[in-house]
Amino acid sequence: MSQGFSTIKGMMQEHAQSLDDNTADNPTLSKPGLLVMDVDSTLIDEEVIDELGEAAGAGDEIAAVTERAMRGELEFCDALRARVALLEGLPVSVFDTVHDKLHFTNGALELIDTLHAHGWKVGVVSGGFHEVVDRLAEEAHIDHWLANRLEVRDGKLTGKVLGEIVCKTVKLHALREWARRDGIDMAQTVAVGDGANDIPMIQAAGLGIAFCAKPKTQLAAHESINERDLTKVLGFLRD
Repeated sequence: MSQGFSTIKGMMQEHAQSLDDNTADNPTLSKPGLLVMDVDSTLIDEEVIDELGEAAGAGDEIAAVTERAMRGELEFCDALRARVALLEGLPVSVFDTVHDKLHFTNGALELIDTLHAHGWKVGVVSGGFHEVVDRLAEEAHIDHWLANRLEVRDGKLTGKVLGEIVCKTVKLHALREWARRDGIDMAQTVAVGDGANDIPMIQAAGLGIAFCAKPKTQLAAHESINERDLTKVLGFLRD
């Protein structure tokens, strides 16, 4: 029995050493850092554009385009414009309705609180919309956020996006700018996302994590989490 116990103990030590080796160069909680994550299907369980599509009676059509865009089969900006065009005529009150249907991903708020307790900053970048993201950011105590803004006329959506679309390049620039603004080395940054438009920031961060992601995104990331629990991110950070 003692020999068997020794064998098990040795295996456990080897496993622990393997985990230590895998995280040896990862960002550490012992000094300030920055985590930036996507919103739709990452910070929250839902895709806001799909929820808006349901309200507009174009749910299936918009969801199909969303899926192709997230897989990298469609150029994101073109796909977003096509989906937003189908929202024309919706009253702005739809944002209240959609917000009330959203759910923070399991572990999201705990992850954010833990990082804040260690002196980290948290940002979100979204191909979604300020009209919803602003409220989510306030509720989750997010430090930085960026999203698209929809044009409104006479209290209704026009089917157009205002200003520059938050695409993969904008997400990458946001990660770098927030790190610069907060005085954080890129080696102390983490990026988390699920879609093809998250790939550049995932690859640029000190630690890039694909979260319940599409195959192309998982291949591009340093690490992958395939369980909808954002506290799993903490397991990749050094103490």
